[in-house]
Amino acid sequence: MKNSGGAQYNYRIIFRTTEMKTLRGSIFEESVPSAARHTTPRGLSPKRLLEFIMPELNLHCLRLASNSPKVRDTLLKLDEQGLNFQRKVGVMYCRAGQSSEEDMYNNESSGPAFEEFLDLLGERVRLKGWEKYRAQLDNKTDSTGTHSLYTRYQDYEIMFHVSTMLPYTANNTQQLLRKRHIGNDIVTIVFQEPGALPFTPKSIRSHFQHVFIIVQVHEPCTDNTYYRVAVTRSKDMPLFGPLFPRGARFPRSPAFRDFLLAKAVNAENAAEKSEKFRSMATRTRQEYLKDLAENYVTTTPIDSSTKFPLLSLGGKRKDKLKGAKGAELHSAGALVWAVMVSGGYEGEVREHRLPCLLGVSAESVVLIERCTRRVVFNCSCRDVIGWKALTETKEGGPCLDIFYERGESVSISVTENQAEDIREVVQRLELVTRGCEAFEVTPLRDGVGQPGFLMNEEGFVTELQRFCYAESGGLQLWARVVRLCGHSLVHLSPEERTRLLRTAHKIHITVIPPDENAEGAETAVDRLVKISKKDSIKLDTAAAVNFRATFQSWQQKHLQRYSPTTTPRLFIFLKCLFCDKERKNSLSQRCNNSSQEVVAQ
Repeated sequence: MKNSGGAQYNYRIIFRTTEMKTLRGSIFEESVPSAARHTTPRGLSPKRLLEFIMPELNLHCLRLASNSPKVRDTLLKLDEQGLNFQRKVGVMYCRAGQSSEEDMYNNESSGPAFEEFLDLLGERVRLKGWEKYRAQLDNKTDSTGTHSLYTRYQDYEIMFHVSTMLPYTANNTQQLLRKRHIGNDIVTIVFQEPGALPFTPKSIRSHFQHVFIIVQVHEPCTDNTYYRVAVTRSKDMPLFGPLFPRGARFPRSPAFRDFLLAKAVNAENAAEKSEKFRSMATRTRQEYLKDLAENYVTTTPIDSSTKFPLLSLGGKRKDKLKGAKGAELHSAGALVWAVMVSGGYEGEVREHRLPCLLGVSAESVVLIERCTRRVVFNCSCRDVIGWKALTETKEGGPCLDIFYERGESVSISVTENQAEDIREVVQRLELVTRGCEAFEVTPLRDGVGQPGFLMNEEGFVTELQRFCYAESGGLQLWARVVRLCGHSLVHLSPEERTRLLRTAHKIHITVIPPDENAEGAETAVDRLVKISKKDSIKLDTAAAVNFRATFQSWQQKHLQRYSPTTTPRLFIFLKCLFCDKERKNSLSQRCNNSSQEVVAQ
């Protein structure tokens, strides 16, 4: 990066630990104290940077890594832990009257119902010469069978270990060649024909099979084939989706296939969070890091100097070393604040407050309960439409309401001495979302008891009386009302809204301003008139009035959440429509058509 002062650097930092954590971050050069900044185009030295970021770190023990390719390959393996997009899933065949592990392993061939299920699940591939993901199957000598079942789901490659496709050994009840693969799969699908006995995971002897997805077929090989599904998992595994109601019937369809594959992929992802697999992965990670630290380092320290100025500075020097404030707010990763999340409903005294961590990244807003580490709220930054901050309150401390999606909100608060945190969160939201600050309006009723404005079902102001109290208070066309008299608008029925507007002692609304780049229905007509003059197309008054009504009807029906930002796209379409000379004569007739037909053209 460059500015008026010359080249600027953004330093990326990766901190790998033995506890399955890799911390990634970046720091702008302007955040580094001026005394430690570089005076040459080469930038800061690693020592200077580490002293600023972690002054308590003992730099004596650090050595530069060797140039061996093993260093790069090992670090790549560490960073790819948990990022594997290849999955192996076992498939066991249970005939009528069977339920035990030995019975299923000893089914030499499959029946028509099982074949029909496999055709839905994936494609049969020839193993010899197979170059894609093979899940430890032999692709050279056919020692693990000649064919297998393979498919792709989203970004994942999935190879199935199908019991009837693996080698069968006569007079061997254990069928070790089959169990060798399926017994080491984390996820196993158990297919049951009609008449099969109830399945229990207690009959399976394996240390690795943590999830069993039982699929029971009904009316197989007919046009009415459907399946029922049940799932069993180990106790230390978290719940995983997609969820489904008990007794649900799934017809044979691509949608059922996608559901089953999503369930299998999510099952293995959840199993990796269990204590057993997590401890195994941690041990592997520790061995990798230990090997690097002992065998792939040089004797060269980070800096031969033994003086560390940042560790023994005086008070005056510390004041000079304060970096540029707020640079971290531009980070793509999540910034975290300790907050309290208010419980209860709008209009009630919110006595229940939950200690949480608020994380705001460039993609998501997340609240995590501090004690249980459970995610209690999350939404995409794209769905944040506004916020309302109060840094000076009589009771409860500084607070912040974040509005998202259709006007729903989550409320957080901090202690009195953390008011600066609320300001930082607002600055962060301004950078990573398209929302804006909400404001309060208290419109007085006019002489006939009307508030002076109308809004549609989603809370957008569609009509505003000129020179009324609401307009003088700052209300604008296509602003969005998210709260009415202390209640979330999205949770109020039309009757409740009307009652509050008519009978409330004082009307109090929380409003999100319209998008500054958007234009309302009134402006749309004005713009169309300008376009018609520019292109020498005469637009009569009746056509304009009809279009105005049609456009307002379309907005109220289809606008949903993103009304202001969708209108410019409609303008572009209508401009093309009005500039088409061949359609000029039928303009009035088109404007009389329904809004759905106008959009469809």
